[in-house]
Amino acid sequence: MTQGMDIHAEVEALGQRLQRLEDIEAVRRLHYIYGYFMDYCRYDEVVDLFAEGGEAVFLSGVYKGHKSLARLYKDFLGQVYTKGEPCPRFGFVADHHLLQEVITLSDDGHTANFRGRCYMVLGSHHSRPDMPELLPLQVYEAALYENTYIKVAGVWKIQRLEYSIQWQALYEKGWAHTAVDLKPATVTYPENPIGPDFFIDQTQSLWPERSAVPYHYVHPVTGRPIE
Repeated sequence: MTQGMDIHAEVEALGQRLQRLEDIEAVRRLHYIYGYFMDYCRYDEVVDLFAEGGEAVFLSGVYKGHKSLARLYKDFLGQVYTKGEPCPRFGFVADHHLLQEVITLSDDGHTANFRGRCYMVLGSHHSRPDMPELLPLQVYEAALYENTYIKVAGVWKIQRLEYSIQWQALYEKGWAHTAVDLKPATVTYPENPIGPDFFIDQTQSLWPERSAVPYHYVHPVTGRPIE
């Protein structure tokens, strides 16, 4: 009887471990899918990846809820990149290379925290007929993500996506001679039609200045918080 109970408990524990591994993989897959949607400016699909009340942080501003997220992705980024036209577009590239993720699942398995990198290749071919005025011809961008995900009715969604630009580099100049041309948000919506709803507590400095992006996890050996 005891042996049978032990086997039952072991099987149950293995099932729980398997579920946690599947949840971690689902979060990773969701993040990668986000990147592929971003490559081709599929912003309706991007917004649908967020939970109701989900939010994105960009240039120290917070866009909360699907309506505000559409303002960020479609009215801001979509207009800058392609003037709102669908992709792929002749001569336009915005490839998001996502890597080095650290995923921490909550004890109850209902939420997850995520840290990862993005290296983006962004720009246009010189023959592009609808060349954007605000977009550099050839630029590399590096950023960190610190995201939160939530499981809703068995489906993982983005609860909060924080995109923190680390540096930009014009192809011709490199990072040694390039400063980030984007500035932190200073005016909220609706005064600024593409502005955020509110700001984060501490404005993030941009290259060549640096700002730390807090770690969601503790030190894996000592167990101490990382200051």
